[in-house]
Amino acid sequence: MGVRLMKEDVMADLSALLDQIPVGDIAKQLGIDESVAEAAVKQVLPGLVGGLAANAKRDAKSETMLRNTLEHHKGKARSVKEVDTTDGAKIVRNVFGENEDKVVSKLAGASTSSDVTGDIIKQVLPIVAPIVLSWLASQFLGGKTESAAPAAQPEPEASSGGIGDLLGGLLSSPQGQQIAGDLLGGLLGAGKK
Repeated sequence: MGVRLMKEDVMADLSALLDQIPVGDIAKQLGIDESVAEAAVKQVLPGLVGGLAANAKRDAKSETMLRNTLEHHKGKARSVKEVDTTDGAKIVRNVFGENEDKVVSKLAGASTSSDVTGDIIKQVLPIVAPIVLSWLASQFLGGKTESAAPAAQPEPEASSGGIGDLLGGLLSSPQGQQIAGDLLGGLLGAGKK
């Protein structure tokens, strides 16, 4: 039983994902101003999604691992209280690997808010990562579909475009493309399309 990616359902962009992040709760937990938390989250999202896309595009094994990770996070952590930050730190480490500190610095440096430091990005990443995976799982793997979708269209087209391309499609905002482009082209080395 393979995971079926719902291409048509993935019409969301990073703003839809941002709407799912409890910025106020993150601000309270970290003891920072809500505007700083929001600015940090806006930097973190394209970095995480871009990193996930780069990893998924690396090879078939990496794409399969990402699908399995999404399956594992399906229906989990949607609030800050539910987030396992140890799991979040592991996700961040898996996404960015040995470049984690460089990515954190780059994300902090690209922020329009001078209050968003590398330390804040480092604290926000493990909180946001499990929420992002849970949201992505609901988008890409589907949930309980109550509307009867036409099942006549066999679309197991995961290999032609793949989950990496679908993730890349989320980065439709200019800011998202710039941040992810910097990470993909440089630090994460995913290279060509």
